[in-house]
Amino acid sequence: MEGLPAINRRHFLKHMGSVAALSAFGGFPLSSLAGDDAVALTILHTNDVHSRIDPFPMDGSRNQGLGGAARRATLIKRIRNEERNVLLLDAGDTVQGTPYFNLFGGKVEMELMSKMGYMASTFGNHEFDNGLEGLARMTRYAHFPFLTANYDFSNTPLKGKTRDYLIVKRQTLRIGLFGLGIELDGLVDPTNAKDVRYLDPIEVANTWAARLKHDYKCNLVICLSHLGYRYSDDKISDRILATRTRNIDLIIGGHTHTFMPEPEQIRNLDGQITTINQVGFAGIYLGRLDYLFDRHTGKKTLVTAGRYEVRSQPNFLAV
Repeated sequence: MEGLPAINRRHFLKHMGSVAALSAFGGFPLSSLAGDDAVALTILHTNDVHSRIDPFPMDGSRNQGLGGAARRATLIKRIRNEERNVLLLDAGDTVQGTPYFNLFGGKVEMELMSKMGYMASTFGNHEFDNGLEGLARMTRYAHFPFLTANYDFSNTPLKGKTRDYLIVKRQTLRIGLFGLGIELDGLVDPTNAKDVRYLDPIEVANTWAARLKHDYKCNLVICLSHLGYRYSDDKISDRILATRTRNIDLIIGGHTHTFMPEPEQIRNLDGQITTINQVGFAGIYLGRLDYLFDRHTGKKTLVTAGRYEVRSQPNFLAV
């Protein structure tokens, strides 16, 4: 990782787990460690929530009592009360999995995500389950953009309803985001994705990451990906994406429901680090990554990463 000369990284990480846990519950916030020479940024993320509005029932199953939109919203609010710069992001498949979607067609999910303050999401394959007209209706309730750089919706009801990229400003920072979706053939009924053109995710990623990093001078470039973490064959995944691209700092992934115990760091085409993270499914976990940026050089340090288990009394698992 890149480091900030003014920070003793070993000493910092030694106590970072307890600091990060406390910061969400009225303790010592990460932003207070930034000082005058650095800017702190906290990234919270979910993927494949699949309409899990309520916690899993107490029925003896493996996930009983976990998850739930209300608990996640409370946890996010607590973190925001402690940290100055927080981004909340999602990597797709927000819907399909409980009767909420069958009854309300995504309205409930979009309204709750909007109230939680999600900054952006991307489309997973299940966003298409009600067809393009249904998906277009669903997006009306989202007060955040869906980033879909490798889907061409020019000849569909979704034309003009999604974006390729987003730039977010926090203090002196510029954070660039773009989204990539999985190939829909074989996953989605062709009638539900009629006239959607799928573009090569590697080519699209290299184009947008370069623009965000160099043309728009972003300090951090994030890809919201629903490609999947990895496969047994050469199908494009987050791991392959990282190795075949430049300028992507962070890939927040989805689709494969991978419970990553810690983020993975992969060398890109330039030998620089691309970080990949994914937190399973159903809102059981809320992912968290904390960066510090040097105000003078722009260099970044990923100082801690982990995930909260979303329950009545959430636990932060730092790595």
